Amino acid sequence: MTVLLPGSERDALEMLAAADGDAVPIAGATDLLVSWPGRLEDHRKTYVDLSGLAGLRPLRWTGDELVLGGLTSYWDVIRDVRVRQEFPLLVAAARQVGAIQIQVRGTWAGNIVNASPAADGVPVLMAYDAVVELESLRGREEVPLDRFYTGYKEMRRRPDQLVVAIRLPRRPYSVQKFVKVGSRRAQAIAKVGLAITRAAAGWRVVAASMAPTIRRCPTIERLLEEGAPVRGPDDLLPAIARDVSPIDDIRSTAAYRKRVMARVLYYELREACGWRA
Repeated sequence: MTVLLPGSERDALEMLAAADGDAVPIAGATDLLVSWPGRLEDHRKTYVDLSGLAGLRPLRWTGDELVLGGLTSYWDVIRDVRVRQEFPLLVAAARQVGAIQIQVRGTWAGNIVNASPAADGVPVLMAYDAVVELESLRGREEVPLDRFYTGYKEMRRRPDQLVVAIRLPRRPYSVQKFVKVGSRRAQAIAKVGLAITRAAAGWRVVAASMAPTIRRCPTIERLLEEGAPVRGPDDLLPAIARDVSPIDDIRSTAAYRKRVMARVLYYELREACGWRA
């Protein structure tokens, strides 16, 4: 195992470029250590440790956006009063990412590039229309988070690029919901996760553990925009089937996931949408 310690963001980018795809950037390393005992090939890789790059740590506010740095941790968000006021789903999700030790070390950017379909942080970022800023020696690139994933563990990030920021537009919301269904409330992987927002830009419905990637649900969003009548959870199942493709695995079954997603959507949105049985 080789660990490189850049002294600046420029150093890190040069190290990634020189490695020609064979170096892995790490920050909190919480996802890396989960698989460390069983993935011997990881022990032979080269890692670029970003934890010393203080300039990537802070979150900052502008008149139009909240900007999370590439090393902003879950704990940084939990502690910020303005985040709790304007983006409460970030705090709700951060509090369910492992224990406090993980929340202190783990980063939002790391949650994005780990690309787990069961991630807790990605759905709420996507529901807030987050944009990912990538940087390499070739320059900067911006990718909307809902277009970032191209398949299971596949994304629009080249090996020479770092996630240096995550930008969220500031806007008023009339609906903000985050629901995680798991074996227990904390320190568990989601069987079904949902983040839902409504603003002037429209509805956003984002599902976790329901497809190979975290996924927005355009059919459900259209149903909500059009004000279609919904008399119960079963009325949502056809739209769910068009938007997601859950599987049977060790944590749950596809049928259970669809049924739970329908019930969560119905009971969380029944009052906001005026649905009546």
